[in-house]
This record gives sequence, structure tokens and C-alpha cells, in this order.
Amino acid sequence: MLKSLIVDTNGPITLLGGSRVEVGVVDRALGLAPNLVVADGGAQAALDLGLMPQAVIGDFDSVDANTIAQIPPERLFRINEQDSTDFDKCLRNIAAPYILAHGFTGRRLDHELAVYNALARHPDQRCVVLGEVDLCFLVTRQVRLKLPIGTRVSLFPIGTCQASATGLRWSFQDMAMAPDGKIGTSNEASDEEVTVQTTAPKLLMILPLAHLDAVIAAFDTT
Repeated sequence: MLKSLIVDTNGPITLLGGSRVEVGVVDRALGLAPNLVVADGGAQAALDLGLMPQAVIGDFDSVDANTIAQIPPERLFRINEQDSTDFDKCLRNIAAPYILAHGFTGRRLDHELAVYNALARHPDQRCVVLGEVDLCFLVTRQVRLKLPIGTRVSLFPIGTCQASATGLRWSFQDMAMAPDGKIGTSNEASDEEVTVQTTAPKLLMILPLAHLDAVIAAFDTT
């Protein structure tokens, strides 16, 4: 028997976490992905913004009883295990065209690193992590992006892979990349189309937040 998902929708999802939250980023995400799901402590952030989540997913160790009492019980999904983060619990229980995740960066570095680990563990998810300045997503095989010339483009391998990139100031072919080896910080677009290919879904792409629309457009063509 197939496992049922907590959230299964044809529309994109905004996923809110309990770390640093910027109102402008939340508004932008909801404009693109109006279905709101929160991870554990993100419930308080949502309520503080006057938002009611469609689902709260997590082990509920970062959300208090008063917050829980304000949310209809049928929207609360407690997963009582400590072997994964709340972000991971969300990724493995959501089916959607793509997820825009905010409130998962800043503050605790160990939590933020765990987010990037979860992206690599769930390459089937089209998930973009939105920070205050940058966005990050996993290149699973190939991505083509329309970017203004001069746009900062960074590539960080979260595992061993070989990658190729065109349309960059420092383009490259079949480069062996690894977290403790070659990385690609602070490259920049030299053409209006940037293409990145990887042999394994282990490569994070980091761009300025202003180019979120370009990332979503690239999802639509892959």
C-alpha cells in the first residue's frame, strides 16, 4: 500500500519555517505559491503575520500550546520522531509542482546546514529556499536560466559530482566538484542564458533572491 501524503496539491506551496522571517519575502512567495504550509515553529510566524496555514507538519517541539490551540486540529500533523528535521518531514510529506521555503535560514547554522542536507536527500522535490538576500535550490540534472548579464551565480556541491556550466564568466566542462574540493562561489552570468549540468543531484545553485521568477520559469521547462 502506498503511503498517503499530508499535502497533495496541483498548486505550488509556500513553506514557512520558524527561523528568521521577512514579511516582504513571505508576501512574494505567497503571490507565487498561495498554498501555505508551515513546519513546526513556523506556525507562530504565520499567525503573527495574520496567516492561517493549511497544514502544520513537525514533531511540535518548537510550537507552544497557545499557538496549537489557534489552529483547527484537522490541520495539525504531528510526526513523533527525532531522526529527521521538521523541514525534512515536510519535504517527504508534500506533493506539489514546487515549494518556496522561507524561514529556514539565518539564526542557527546547524539548522540551516540541515536544510541543504534535506534538499539533497529529496531530489524529487522542486524546492527553492528563500533567504533574506539569496535563494538556493538543488540542480538535479540540468537547468537553463534566463539571467541578466552580470548576475552573481554560485554553485556549491553538497556531495561529489561532475558539473558543466555555460554562459558564465568562468564556464567549465566536466569539472569534478566536492564539498572538500572544487566549488564555484561568486561566478557571474556572461550570457543571457546560463546552463548548468551535473552528473548527480548533489549541486546547489545560489542566486540573488531577485531572480526567483527565473528559477520558477526554469522549473517549467525541465
